[in-house]
Amino acid sequence: MSAGATVFLVDDEAEMRKALARLLKTEGYRVVTCNSAEEFLKLPPATGACCLVLDVTMPGIGGLGLQQHLARIGVTVPIIFLTGRSDTSMSVRAIEDGATAFLTKPVDAFTFLPAVRVALQRSAEQLAVDTELAGLRQRFAQLTPLERLVLPHILIGKPDHQIAADLGISLPTIEAHRGSMMAQLGMQTAADLVHAARKLGVTAPGE
Repeated sequence: MSAGATVFLVDDEAEMRKALARLLKTEGYRVVTCNSAEEFLKLPPATGACCLVLDVTMPGIGGLGLQQHLARIGVTVPIIFLTGRSDTSMSVRAIEDGATAFLTKPVDAFTFLPAVRVALQRSAEQLAVDTELAGLRQRFAQLTPLERLVLPHILIGKPDHQIAADLGISLPTIEAHRGSMMAQLGMQTAADLVHAARKLGVTAPGE
């Protein structure tokens, strides 16, 4: 998990940034440090598994404010919050909004590093899902106009002969396009096709 993984470390305390960055680098992580949320927002997005270690209280945009901002603009990144004081209501709010951990400073390696591993694992899993969906979208986009016409009928479970009758197309033509569609999309069964379509939000008429 360390290879290629990036930990963004945002904290206005220079010594805290240095100490945590040093610890993370010993684990093989790529570390990017920022002294403010505003500096973090200027960075290009990460291309691989990543997480954000974020101080709650900072000048300008605070940690919770940055979490909310990222949610508004559709950026999903696992967040580990660091705080100088224990605050149950704040930690509950942060976790409810998607944070993976809420740790109190000073944080030790035995608490911090497992939290980083959990966050990066979540990021890697989401990246795998996003990659799968991107591949499905690309394959669905390559369907022919006739295959797009046939697809909704398959999704509601119509047999080929009924699809042929409804569309006024010969049965061999329907069978050929069904087979071509399944092969192009990498599906083995109609159930696979329905499952993939639903992942992309493509539903049968009436659903």
